[in-house]
Amino acid sequence: MAKITFVTSDGEYITVEGDSGSVMALAVENNIKGIDGDCGGVCSCATCHVFLTPEDKERIGGASDIEEDMLELDDNANEFSRLSCQLQISDELDGIVLQVAK
Repeated sequence: MAKITFVTSDGEYITVEGDSGSVMALAVENNIKGIDGDCGGVCSCATCHVFLTPEDKERIGGASDIEEDMLELDDNANEFSRLSCQLQISDELDGIVLQVAK
């Protein structure tokens, strides 16, 4: 079971737990403000954009090529950007803090 904390654009910290599936699906199930997942998790809309902390980026790595292509369309993307639909819940994500993009 992984505990994942989302920081919304309002500065609210919301910690949820999951054991499988994508981080995006977990966020949608828990009504995390700012995570819409309009494409259903197929990496084609960027409505699940989050930012990793520098420590977490080092721990879990950066975006895949297809994910980077999608993030290039978002003016707010940076080196810490990830699409939460591409992050699969695992023990490796336990304790991760994700800033929800605006």
